[in-house]
Amino acid sequence: MKKKNFLFLLLGVIFGITLIKSDAVSWFRMQEMFRFQGFQMYGIFMTAIPTAAISLFIIRKFKIKTLDGEPVKIIKKKFHLGFIFGPIIFGIGWALTGTCPGPIYVQIGSGLSIAILTLLSALAGTWVYSYLKPKLPH
Repeated sequence: MKKKNFLFLLLGVIFGITLIKSDAVSWFRMQEMFRFQGFQMYGIFMTAIPTAAISLFIIRKFKIKTLDGEPVKIIKKKFHLGFIFGPIIFGIGWALTGTCPGPIYVQIGSGLSIAILTLLSALAGTWVYSYLKPKLPH
C-alpha cells in the first residue's frame, strides 16, 4: 500500500474512533440534539467550527500544499438559493436517519447494519441531484 494511502486510512480510522468515543454516531444523540434536549452534539460542533476556522487560517497563512505538492485552492462561491434549500433537505435527512454522510461508514463499521440503508439512500439522493442538476437554479 502506498504511504499516502496508509496515511489516509490511518486518519480515517482515528476519525472513526473519535466519532464513536464522542457518541457522535448515536441516533439517540442526534434526536436529543434536534429536540434541543441535550448539549453534547452542540458541544462537538462548537469545537469543530473553530478547529476548521483555525485550520483554514493556517492553510492560507503558511500556503500549505496538498500531499501531491499542489497549492490548496479555496474557491469563493457566489450565493444562490441552493445554499438555503440544500441544508434544509440535508437536515431533514439527518434528523430522520440520525446520521450525516461521514458517520454512515463508522456506523456500518461498528456493526449497525441498518446504516447500509442510510448509505443507499444517500447514494440515491446524490444520483437524483446529479440528474436534476441541469434543471435546478444554480
